[in-house]
Amino acid sequence: MGLVAVLFFIGVSISFGIVDISMQTVVETFLEFDGSREQLIIYTTRLPRALIAAAVGGCLAVAGAMTQALTRNPLAAPDLLGINHGAALMVVLSLFLVGGQNLTLYAWAAFIGAGAVSILVFLLGSVGRTGMTPLKLTLAGVSVTTLLSASTQSILIFHERSLDEMRFWLAGSVVGRDLELLIRVLPFMIAGLLLAFLLSREVDTLQFGDDVAKSLGQRTTLVRTLAFTAVVLLSGSSVAVAGPIGFVGLAVPHLVRSAVGKDHRWIFAYSAVAGAALLLLADVAARFILDNQELPVGVMTAIIGAPFFIYLARRRVHKL
Repeated sequence: MGLVAVLFFIGVSISFGIVDISMQTVVETFLEFDGSREQLIIYTTRLPRALIAAAVGGCLAVAGAMTQALTRNPLAAPDLLGINHGAALMVVLSLFLVGGQNLTLYAWAAFIGAGAVSILVFLLGSVGRTGMTPLKLTLAGVSVTTLLSASTQSILIFHERSLDEMRFWLAGSVVGRDLELLIRVLPFMIAGLLLAFLLSREVDTLQFGDDVAKSLGQRTTLVRTLAFTAVVLLSGSSVAVAGPIGFVGLAVPHLVRSAVGKDHRWIFAYSAVAGAALLLLADVAARFILDNQELPVGVMTAIIGAPFFIYLARRRVHKL
């Protein structure tokens, strides 16, 4: 039912916009292409946008679920590990050094930045006799994120052209992306999803603590390393395509966990479906907030996610 809902939302995303297209025309486009204006809009703009939104939403949600499991922090998200900020810094640097509006350059710069920063956070979180722990990983992520954010803002302040040209990317958007860009990062997305699903049982065991996991014969450092790799692949590829989109990785795993329980086999599967549906709906809603102008989908998810984050934080305080 969830997959059917995602397909329906893809149809809705293709149909609604500044130029409304009937669902009948959408169906006819895939059955018999006649080169009409509406069908060209679907193939060149609406379909790539919908597929990218679904892929990015699903990957961010699974990355968020894995991050919360790794840090044992229900308020954690991929942002906590510095992935978004590492990607943003590399994109700003590439624009500053090379210049030009090149989405492919932005995508690879973002992916390299996300991967490099994630490795740095992983190494910092593993320093010491106890190895990598959820607390050390969280502290390393927060520290590196603060440094990267300050560096990015410094470049943008002293280089106004970068600020003007980077606004659309830093807000998080699926507008103007084509399928070629998605296809280039799709292998990384698939690898990250497969790795997350294969590690679901081991991640369940980690939730009981390192001592219990080790007593059951689990190699906790290896499992965390592979799980961290999955987060890097999922988040890095998503940020490379759509920019830093927040709150999907935070909100979706919470909603899924309340519905399916604590088994990460189901958490990851349902997070992928729910994340795709949420970002598709957010993208459609972003088209109708302002007259004749679209909000970046990252702004829309922030509008939806900020109240949800406040609710989670208040509930956690009351439990303590």
